[in-house]
Amino acid sequence: MGRKTEAKLTSRERLNRGLHYTAVGPVDITRGVVGVSAHGVESAASAIKRRAREARAVRDEVAGEAEAVKQVVAELPHLLQEARKSQHRRRRRLFLFGFLGLAVAGGGVAFAIARRSATPEPSPLPPSVDVAPKI
Repeated sequence: MGRKTEAKLTSRERLNRGLHYTAVGPVDITRGVVGVSAHGVESAASAIKRRAREARAVRDEVAGEAEAVKQVVAELPHLLQEARKSQHRRRRRLFLFGFLGLAVAGGGVAFAIARRSATPEPSPLPPSVDVAPKI
């Protein structure tokens, strides 16, 4: 049961070990900063893509509503002419303008709902950050 003796380091080995550990610290810090930055950029890009997709959906919905309104407006002169010819001019005119008012109001309500649903409500929870490093 002899004593274990450790081989003493030479000056060159000691210098190499010191330089290695001196260089490893800043490299680890730099790798960590780059990793966190890359994660932030990826998160921002996915949020921008999601917002663009939602904006496209809202734009398409509004375009559909605009087409419906254009159709109603295009048919308006014909409907007005028919309403003038009829005996019950007053009732039909009231019905026509009531229908147009409902169509415009419905379009406005649909636009307001789509617009409101496009803006996300802020979360009541604090933002979370992934602390564990990804290896």
